Amino acid sequence: MKTKLVILIALLIGAISLNAQVDVDVEGKVVNQADRRANKHTDNAIDNGFDKIENGVKGLFKKKKDKKKKGEDESSENESEQAQSNSNDTNENNQENNDAEAADNTPKMDVQWSKFDFVPGDNIIFEDGPSANEENGEFPSRWDLISGNAEIGNVNGDNVIMFLQGGNIVPYLKNSNEDYLPEIFTIEFDVYFKAETPYRYWLYFYDKKNQERISSGYLEIYVNGLEMGSSNQRYPGREKINWNTNHEGRWRHISVAFTKGKLKAYMDDTRLINIPHFEENPTGITIKAENNPEKYIKNIRIAKGGVKYYDRVLSDGKIIVNGIRFDVNKATIKPESNGVINEIFELMQKETDLNFSVEGHTDSDGDDALNQTLSEQRAKSVMNRLISLGISSSRLKSAGWGESKPIGENGTAEGKANNRRVEFVKF
Repeated sequence: MKTKLVILIALLIGAISLNAQVDVDVEGKVVNQADRRANKHTDNAIDNGFDKIENGVKGLFKKKKDKKKKGEDESSENESEQAQSNSNDTNENNQENNDAEAADNTPKMDVQWSKFDFVPGDNIIFEDGPSANEENGEFPSRWDLISGNAEIGNVNGDNVIMFLQGGNIVPYLKNSNEDYLPEIFTIEFDVYFKAETPYRYWLYFYDKKNQERISSGYLEIYVNGLEMGSSNQRYPGREKINWNTNHEGRWRHISVAFTKGKLKAYMDDTRLINIPHFEENPTGITIKAENNPEKYIKNIRIAKGGVKYYDRVLSDGKIIVNGIRFDVNKATIKPESNGVINEIFELMQKETDLNFSVEGHTDSDGDDALNQTLSEQRAKSVMNRLISLGISSSRLKSAGWGESKPIGENGTAEGKANNRRVEFVKF
């Protein structure tokens, strides 16, 4: 820049000298003017530089001020929100306290509900365990096949009917083409559900092989629920968990009670379906299994209903019950027995002058002495259960008779089932 300034001055001096008409110190004036203008430009440049620096500093302080102001605003806003939140919490706590006070003032409801009132029929029409005499791998001798494949297998020491590829089976009866289900009957059986495998069983209320389709009614069985269906009706009933949630393999006990058009269905010790007027006419049964692995059924029983317990006491002086079940070769009462025991308990509560001798009986299978001991232990277990429910021990006693007093033929499955019983004899 300095070089350009010197050249410019030199040119100006030369030009002025050539045209000068008077005796003037041109060179000095040019130099002075050049210095003055250069100083002015330098001052302007310095001023501009300071202006930029000053503006930058002002901007920096402005940002800090704005940031501080923003922080104060946010703090104020947070304090406002916190105050509002505290106010809401206080209101909610006050509301909860008010609700609690209101709940305390609400009259308490005495809700009673009998979830299991199943009482099996007292006259066995069909019974199949299957028998311990059934040969493993053979088709079950007391059944007939419609479709699929079923064979005898053994699970944890018990013979079962295994569905290998799904299928439909019906009881093998001489009168299977006739309506062999009376106006009052019960059906029971156990079904197995493999873990983490959703599948179903079906109980149809007619013999698909030998009977015309008079009834289209059926019971659909899931691991956690039942659904009753027919041509124009659907009645679902399930537990409080999903239909097919099944994290471990388990057996479920299925019970059906039909009384002149009224139908109830149970799973284990819970009534899930209660139909006051079922429009179908049951004539027989068919059991169907879905085409999945490890499908087993056992302990199938069809029984004819009987006279009410109190009427039996008045006419016969005793109540014969084959619906109280025990673990194999033990005196442990199974849960599906609760319906019968509750009926006896309620009868004794109502009829306070009624006293019972609880007496156990067995079929002829096994050793005589063991059957005698087992019948005594089972009778005592039932008596103790009634006492635990609230019946005075002075109104009860127990005895066992083993296989000595049969009421049915021990040569048939149905006869043996009738012999395995508990009697409540009035004294």
